[in-house]
Amino acid sequence: MAYKSLEECLLDLEKNGQLIRIKEEVDPYLEMAAIHLRVHEAGGPALLFEKVKGSKFRAASNIFGTLERSEFIFRNTLQTVQQLIELKDDPVKAIKSPIKNFSTGLAALKALPKKDPVNKPVLFEEIKISGIPQIHHWPMDGGAFVTLPQVYTEDIDKPGIMNANLGMYRIQLSGNQYKLNEEAGLHYQLHRGIGVHQTKANKKGLPLKVSVFVGGPPSHSVAAVMPLPEGISEMTFAGVLGNRRFRYCYVDGFCISTDADFVITGEVYPNENKPEGPFGDHLGYYSLTHNFPVMKVHKVYARKNAIWPFTVVGRPPQEDTSFGKLIHKITGKALQQEIPGLKEVHAVDAAGVHPLLLAIGSERYTPYAQTRQPAEILTIANHILGTGQLSLAKFLFITAYDNNAISTNDIEAYFNYFLQRINLKRDIHFYTNTTIDTLDYSGDGLNSGSKVVMAAYGEPVRELGAAIPDALNNLQGFTNPKKVLPGIIALQTDAFVNYETANNQMEMLSSQLSKSIDQLTQVPFIIICNNADFVSEKLSNCLWVTFTRCNPSHDIYGVDSFTENKHWGCNGPLIIDARIKPHHAPPVEKDAAVEKNIGRLFVKGGSLYGF
Repeated sequence: MAYKSLEECLLDLEKNGQLIRIKEEVDPYLEMAAIHLRVHEAGGPALLFEKVKGSKFRAASNIFGTLERSEFIFRNTLQTVQQLIELKDDPVKAIKSPIKNFSTGLAALKALPKKDPVNKPVLFEEIKISGIPQIHHWPMDGGAFVTLPQVYTEDIDKPGIMNANLGMYRIQLSGNQYKLNEEAGLHYQLHRGIGVHQTKANKKGLPLKVSVFVGGPPSHSVAAVMPLPEGISEMTFAGVLGNRRFRYCYVDGFCISTDADFVITGEVYPNENKPEGPFGDHLGYYSLTHNFPVMKVHKVYARKNAIWPFTVVGRPPQEDTSFGKLIHKITGKALQQEIPGLKEVHAVDAAGVHPLLLAIGSERYTPYAQTRQPAEILTIANHILGTGQLSLAKFLFITAYDNNAISTNDIEAYFNYFLQRINLKRDIHFYTNTTIDTLDYSGDGLNSGSKVVMAAYGEPVRELGAAIPDALNNLQGFTNPKKVLPGIIALQTDAFVNYETANNQMEMLSSQLSKSIDQLTQVPFIIICNNADFVSEKLSNCLWVTFTRCNPSHDIYGVDSFTENKHWGCNGPLIIDARIKPHHAPPVEKDAAVEKNIGRLFVKGGSLYGF
């Protein structure tokens, strides 16, 4: 099925029992987001809000709430898109199987964007930003945000849609110092195509024209988050995935998606920034207020009966988790073919995606060697950290196997295999004073922090303990030891004050444990935290706390540690200080009054009774 609009998609979902209409009036200030979160947590359907307080427009959310629903939306094109990606990696397949790949070639024709006639009406009406549903997602958010935008920019040196970039960069519509209806905040992170376009425009002293598309066929939203190779237009991908060519025209020099529900056009001038944020983000914390480009609004358009799509992000898993799963399903083994020797890579959603990557590679460099140790996987690790958004990884664990023993998707089994093999004297490699994810506040500044690669391979060097060693009981200054996984123990201590105090605390812990180092051979990792009960309650808690609250170069210690020829290692367990630090952003938390108020929709007689 080729959806011509967002509404066509929503009607199809409703027909198939995958959408519920909310007929009661709801408040875009916190209520809509809270309703979305409750339904998403229950694995519920897409939502269509028919009465949004303060706006004449309807709104929709949880459209991509499950992988199954995303697969349903693209049920007629997913296989073809996968085949196209395979053909790109191996064009010889088309020659070997011309009949089988005939339909793939026809589908590729949908990739070419279609320019609408100049005299065709642009959407339906001009509106103001204040007329859009002003959705405020979390209590500490700085204003209303667009959370499913398709931000379009062109290369000033190579104008035109085939060299354009379409990305999902959040837009702040109101609040802070923005002049309502005249300005909007444009937040984008490292390794984004829009940054290249703005840099080129700035060098010429010219404003960058920006068009923000919202809504339209669902393939457009997926295209905006798809990690395509540089030089490939997201609009071509949208056409193939949606089985409908991307329609567009130009008005006042701005590109307009004529299938979108809303379009906001504007310009970003060199060196004109304003405070943007806070915003409750996908790591489960607020991204704080920082200066980002401000877009001077030119015109805002809406189609007839437009629907405003939105999502809510917070501590994972959320709807954006399904986006990631869909992307993985579409791309298949494309990444492995891009990085020789890579078998699997998994950006762990529970840890906020970028903070933790698990990878499996190959070891083919020294088949003649009797002792197996990391070699090729170190090369692969460097390649991973130089590839697209994978370069934002903060912790990269990589190993290899000879018999398909593990998968990165089975996190518990992966750690069990990995921790049996890691040599803490040899296998830890730091990258200091480098860039990390913009949304990660564990470092010492915006975009600034460190990374660590842990590469383990070979025969097991230890058995992992199932019990808590006596050496971890009755420690001075550290209490409540709890087993997280075999080989991983959480320890609780006082709140973090500063790094001078932390260093003294960790030296004290190391000194105590070094006296019993022989008792700790089965415990390679110790997690220092504020609440050991919470960290050990379930694996997702440990992953979230440990990898979002740690800056590797500052927060990793070791029992009986040493530095030899600038290589760091330890003879006893690795210690990770995963306490909350004063410079960290606060975690997102629901508003109790709002949670109580939306209960009216979930009782008998309400639109969402049963969820």
